[in-house]
Amino acid sequence: MSVPLEAFDSCVALFGLNDRNIRIVEDALQVSVHLRDNKLHVSGDEENTQAAEKVIEEMLSMLNAGEHVDESRVRYLISLGKQNRLEGRGRSGSETVAYTYRGKRILSKTEGQARYVQAVRSSGLTLAVGPAGTGKTFLAIALAAVAYRNKEVERLILTRPAVEAGEKLGFLPGDMVQKIDPYLRPLYDALYEIMGIEAYQRMVERGAIEVAPLAFMRGRTLNDAFIILDEGQNTTPEQMKMFLTRMGRNARCVVTGDPSQIDLPTAKRSGLLVALEVLSGVEGVSIVNLSDEDVVRNDLVARIVRAYEAYETGISKHA
Repeated sequence: MSVPLEAFDSCVALFGLNDRNIRIVEDALQVSVHLRDNKLHVSGDEENTQAAEKVIEEMLSMLNAGEHVDESRVRYLISLGKQNRLEGRGRSGSETVAYTYRGKRILSKTEGQARYVQAVRSSGLTLAVGPAGTGKTFLAIALAAVAYRNKEVERLILTRPAVEAGEKLGFLPGDMVQKIDPYLRPLYDALYEIMGIEAYQRMVERGAIEVAPLAFMRGRTLNDAFIILDEGQNTTPEQMKMFLTRMGRNARCVVTGDPSQIDLPTAKRSGLLVALEVLSGVEGVSIVNLSDEDVVRNDLVARIVRAYEAYETGISKHA
């Protein structure tokens, strides 16, 4: 395949640091890729060569659109290429979701993330289930920030269950606020990245944003709000029902969770798993299942997720 001269800079970025991106393509598809006379030459068996060319074309398309192509993106495209799913993919997997306070674009980088974003935009309640690193919480907060900026809601409410996983709250240092704060830190981190610390603090002062443990939601009615419940797998069925019935008028709600990381006592069933059963098919409710294919945090995370899935499957078969 040939690359136009004006795309040479993109071609340099295409190869990645120490040619890492192209080496991933070569290893995964058993092909050889060389750059000669401003043209990329792909050699190998016909089927793999065609798949590699489509993957490279998509990588170049992303680079020319100003997107960053890293190892996780490359492996994702290879996965699609092996399944003949790159045809007609277009830009659906790279939609701009929001902009950070620094002007950086936040994108839906996979088809699963694109479905998730569309579900949140069109549903009153979205249940997003998937492994770590799939962007469940970050994308939800980005969409909440957009809704606030567009005056679709008046406030943002983010909550998590404070479930003890190894350390008892009573033995942690500080008062109750300081004991609870570490459980909410991932939500603060995402807010700071999207909004900036100063904008976040101004919103807190105006009462436009609230980050609180799930227990603090009891007895409230939340109107004109974008509400996010993170780590939903660590709620009990009673807590989940309590939370979902807090929604008032003009409220939009997103619940995220990873059923493989339940920290509840063995005898307790996850409220998220119950909600997935109870709310399936209910009008206005969307359920989005993300997989290791949608992991964008780090390529190693996707391999860790797959390794644990294989290990747990093996245990269940021999149980």
